[in-house]
Amino acid sequence: QVQLVESGGGLVQAGGSLRLSCATSGSIFSVNAVGWYRRAPGKQRELVAAITNDGMTNYADSVKGRFTISRDNVKKALYLQMSSLNPEATAIYYCLLGGIYWGRGTQVTVSS
Repeated sequence: QVQLVESGGGLVQAGGSLRLSCATSGSIFSVNAVGWYRRAPGKQRELVAAITNDGMTNYADSVKGRFTISRDNVKKALYLQMSSLNPEATAIYYCLLGGIYWGRGTQVTVSS
């Protein structure tokens, strides 16, 4: 059974940093792409960043240069290092594994 659990969200001031983690279970992590998505209040869920099983990354234009996605195939974990946060980053952040499995999300709130 595949489960994803996000953590690391919280309240941070504009300009600050947070590191999100996504712990997964099951045996499919290392062979699948994984990504971070977010849903801001009143908006649709959008891709933040993704990483393939061999480490190729893709970022939304709005986060390029400020966010870094990484993965640890041994720990079956996904990470998102977020820096220079602005209030527009306020959202629930979700991880997605293999285009199928979603976590329940972690709230990130950036105060101005």
